[in-house]
Amino acid sequence: MSNLETRPQESVLEPGQACVGIEVLEPREVPLGGPRAMTVYRTLPQKQRSLVGAWCFLDHYGPDQVSDSGGMVVPRHPHTGLATVSWIFTGEIHHLDSGGNAATVRPGELNLMIAGRGITHSEISTPDTTALHGVQLWFALPESTRFTDNEFRRYAPEPVTAPGLTARVFLGELLGSRSPVETRTPDLLGAELLLAPGAAVTITVRADFEHAVLAEDAEVQVNGTTVAHRSLAYVPTGSDTIRLAAGPDGARLILLGGIPLGERIVMWWNFVGRDHDEIVEFRRRYQAELGFDPADPRDGGKPPLFGTFPPGELAPLPAPRLPTLRLRPRA
Repeated sequence: MSNLETRPQESVLEPGQACVGIEVLEPREVPLGGPRAMTVYRTLPQKQRSLVGAWCFLDHYGPDQVSDSGGMVVPRHPHTGLATVSWIFTGEIHHLDSGGNAATVRPGELNLMIAGRGITHSEISTPDTTALHGVQLWFALPESTRFTDNEFRRYAPEPVTAPGLTARVFLGELLGSRSPVETRTPDLLGAELLLAPGAAVTITVRADFEHAVLAEDAEVQVNGTTVAHRSLAYVPTGSDTIRLAAGPDGARLILLGGIPLGERIVMWWNFVGRDHDEIVEFRRRYQAELGFDPADPRDGGKPPLFGTFPPGELAPLPAPRLPTLRLRPRA
């Protein structure tokens, strides 16, 4: 999914950023498109927290009736230096990318797209989808792999159960279930958790991980802290367990985790880089390769970043204008 904000916020992380105890991040509403825009609820990035491990972006959407919202219509757009994770609960989305991959994103199936040095893709809900509901996640690639080739992977995890809990682990390892999917990123965790009505469970996690818990469909308790529907609870490193409690209707959660990235990143629009000049170049080359702007002599002889698309698809999205000031760390 693209970040369709016309004035995207720069997000920069200083290595070693952390906090004590549970931090609750409330979502902000972002419309994806025009008057009948589908609304997403974004909890990452925020000014006070850019990353959880390497996870740098979390959009939660639905359940939306497509007849009201128009569904998901995100034409071709770019990514660099990151990977996207599509995980949905209801509906289907058609994925197409410039690496030559076409796939239908279905409930309970991980769709992982590693952008590497560059990729473009589109995401459009299928014609027979009546309701759409899911999350779109990104994680930043470390310096060692961010200029590698792009790649697309799919995986349907089998559910694992514990008293009061069912989990599907789509990345990493939890509750004895391990995803085989390679991420090119220091250890990550991504899982969907279903808590039974009134359940209170304690799960064992890695103490060297930061974690985040999205209250996907109901209010929950995370380590005794109330987390409202659609909000995100951040759990810093040092905890080897997380306590979760659901209300009388149960709850669905998305659990993310990872070793702190330990690198300083700049994220603007759909690009992840390391400084202002990299973002400027990514935007300039995208605009030229997609035909929005003339090619710049500075890019002569460089191989294309963003690939080709088959004919007959929706027109690609132009990049927003860059801010007038240099992208730099926030105070």
